[in-house]
Amino acid sequence: MRVSDEDRERTTQQLQRAFSEGRLTQMELEDRLEVALSAKTYGDLLNLIDDLPVEQPRANDVVELQSKHGQLKRSGDWAVPRRLRVSSKYGSAELDLSQAVIPHPVVDIELDLTYGYAKIILPEGAVVNVDGFQSDWGNTSTSAVPSRPRPGALQVVISGRAKYGGLTVRYPRKRWFTH
Repeated sequence: MRVSDEDRERTTQQLQRAFSEGRLTQMELEDRLEVALSAKTYGDLLNLIDDLPVEQPRANDVVELQSKHGQLKRSGDWAVPRRLRVSSKYGSAELDLSQAVIPHPVVDIELDLTYGYAKIILPEGAVVNVDGFQSDWGNTSTSAVPSRPRPGALQVVISGRAKYGGLTVRYPRKRWFTH
């Protein structure tokens, strides 16, 4: 799976952070940055950071996000846990993973939606499995996002239920006009 410029940029930021913490020497940083900037696949990038510590919840930890009568939103540079449970009643939930730090190859998201909708925006190249998600009186849309696992690709597994609501999973919108 080929990487984007944003993927390369996230990796260079992680390498620079490791250097500032004293985890890499100047020479190691320069060597890794050179490889990162010319990386073609996710495997190329993962090899550069796999020996660096990643702050993450323990395997059994579940991060829970809840909202009632409102909008729950996560976007930008945020740390995505291995397991995420989202509950929204009479509102909406938007999880934008496209610029997030995701140190796990698989992310499990459990949704509990009542009279609400969820939108999940995946990084380019990620795949999604929604087989464990049920929508009662609503829709489930995975617009152009493949479900078949691919080597090196982030896999997002979505389970749970939407009662009188729905789920949309997509990649970030393409910007048609830039300066």
